[in-house]
Amino acid sequence: MIKFYDLKKVNDSFEPELSAAVRRVLDSGWYLLGEEAESFEKEFSEFIGTKHCIGVANGLDALRLILRAYMEIGIMRPGDEVIVPANTFIASVLAITENHLVPVLVEPDIATYNIDPFRIEEKISSRTKAVMIVHLYGQSSMHEEIQGLADKYDLKLIEDNAQAQGCMYGGRRTGSLGHSAGNSFYPGKNLGALGDGGAVTTNDDELAEVVRTIANYGSKVKYHNQYKGLNSRLDEIQAAVLRVKLKRLDKDNRKRNETAEYYINNITTPGITLPVQLSDKKAPSGLNSHVWHLFVVLHPFRDKLQKFLSDNQIQTLIHYPVPPHKQQAYKEMNNMSFPVTEKIHREIISLPISPVMEPFERENVVEVMNSFRI
Repeated sequence: MIKFYDLKKVNDSFEPELSAAVRRVLDSGWYLLGEEAESFEKEFSEFIGTKHCIGVANGLDALRLILRAYMEIGIMRPGDEVIVPANTFIASVLAITENHLVPVLVEPDIATYNIDPFRIEEKISSRTKAVMIVHLYGQSSMHEEIQGLADKYDLKLIEDNAQAQGCMYGGRRTGSLGHSAGNSFYPGKNLGALGDGGAVTTNDDELAEVVRTIANYGSKVKYHNQYKGLNSRLDEIQAAVLRVKLKRLDKDNRKRNETAEYYINNITTPGITLPVQLSDKKAPSGLNSHVWHLFVVLHPFRDKLQKFLSDNQIQTLIHYPVPPHKQQAYKEMNNMSFPVTEKIHREIISLPISPVMEPFERENVVEVMNSFRI
C-alpha cells in the first residue's frame, strides 16, 4: 500500500534530533511558556519574515485570535463583513462567525482553486472590514489585484497560511504578505508538530500584544485580566519539535516539488485536470509559489477513480467533500449557489505526496493513474 502520507516515516526521518528535543523538554521540568516556545517564535518569525510570532494552540485559534484582537482594538464590530473564499476548509469560516462577523463568500479561480481576485470587488460593501485569503493546498493566493483592493478600501488583509509554510510570493514568504496571518502546525502539515499547534505572524505591534494577551486568559499580568480571554498556547514539547523540523522545511518542500513535477509531467489519465503551479521569479533557487501541501486533481468520475486507486493499493483523500456553504453547521447558507466551488468539491481528489515519498512510489501512482478507464 502506498500511503497518502506516511506520518511515522516522516517523523522517523528527523531522528535522533526529534527524540532529543522531546527529552530536552522533559528534563527541563518546564512545559508551558518557556524557552522552547520563545525560541521557536523567534526562529519562525525570522523564517516567515515578520516582527512577531505568537504561538497558539492550533490554526483555527490563530485566525480566531486575529479577528478577536481587531475587534478589541476597535477596527471591527459584530456584524462587520469579512470576504473569504467559498472554496476553503471550514476553519476559515468558523473563525469569522465565532467572532460574530459575517463571512462573504467569493468563488475561486478554477485553475488555482484559490480565491478569484477579480470577483472580490463586487462583494465589497460599507460593512467590509477585511479580506481573508487562503493559500489553499500550499499555493499562494496573493495577487496584486488583492493588494490593490485592500489599499483602495482600507481593508485588513488576513492570510490563512495553514497549508503553506515556506511558500513564496514576490520573493517573500506567505504569512508575511498581509497585515496578519494564521498558521497551523497540525501533524500532517508541511511543518507539523506531534499534536495540535499554531501561530499568528504579523508586523503589527499592537495586534501582536493583544493577540498574546487574549490567548493567555486575557492577561498580561497573572491574575489580572484585561480581556475576556481564552487559553490558547503552544506548549514546550510542540515548540521543541517544530524547531527541529523548521530547519529542514525548505529542503522538504523541494522534495514535494519534485514529486509534483513528476506527476504533472507524466500523468495523462483521460479526463484529468492537473493543478497549475504559478511561478515566482523573485524566489530563491528551488523555492516557489507552491509548496504542495496537497497534490489535487479533478476528475468527473472522482469516486470511481478513488476506488480504482484503492483497489490498486494507492491511498487517496478528498479535500474536501462538502464546501462550507453546504454544511449543516451553516444551514443559513445552504441555498447559496457557488458553481465553481461545487464542481471542485464534486471532482477533487488528492494524490499521495510527502518529503519521504520514494521515486518508485510516485512512478507506481502515475502508472496506475494512467491505466484508469471509464
